[in-house]
Amino acid sequence: MRTFAVSGVGLDRPGIIAAVAERLVAHGANVTDSEMAILRGHFAMMLLITGPDTLDAEALAADLRVAGEQLDLEALTLREVQEAHGARSEASWIVSVHGADHPGILAAVTRALADAQVNVCDVHTRVVGEAAGKPLYVMLMEVAPPEDLAEDDLRALLRAAAESQQVDLALQPLEADVL
Repeated sequence: MRTFAVSGVGLDRPGIIAAVAERLVAHGANVTDSEMAILRGHFAMMLLITGPDTLDAEALAADLRVAGEQLDLEALTLREVQEAHGARSEASWIVSVHGADHPGILAAVTRALADAQVNVCDVHTRVVGEAAGKPLYVMLMEVAPPEDLAEDDLRALLRAAAESQQVDLALQPLEADVL
């Protein structure tokens, strides 16, 4: 089996997922993991797909280029990637951040986590509404700390990052869900 990453972005409209999925299945590819979202009116997708060793990657890439042009996407790419055998982190905590929007919040919080070897497994950010006349920044992250990092130490490093950015931050255990 071969593994590929497919990424795409373009103005949102119905039918993007269907058109891409149809192209993939026509080449014998299977979507194994995906993240898709609408970001300020732009549809963004990241797919990990697998296909047989005989999959013609050039033909699939060409077919995806045609689909991207037909859908008027800014980008639709296919790249072969290395299979990550067993290299999966299981998130165990949810970090939520909110405060007045300004540059640096994402960088400060994720740097604090990275310096403590905490893996960020999923992150979602949005600028929504207003608070005190300023746009409100909201971020939700699922994180996987190393086993030797105590909860109090995780809370302390996040508190320091939040204080440096003048935002509110909460940490809570992740409850198992379907995905």
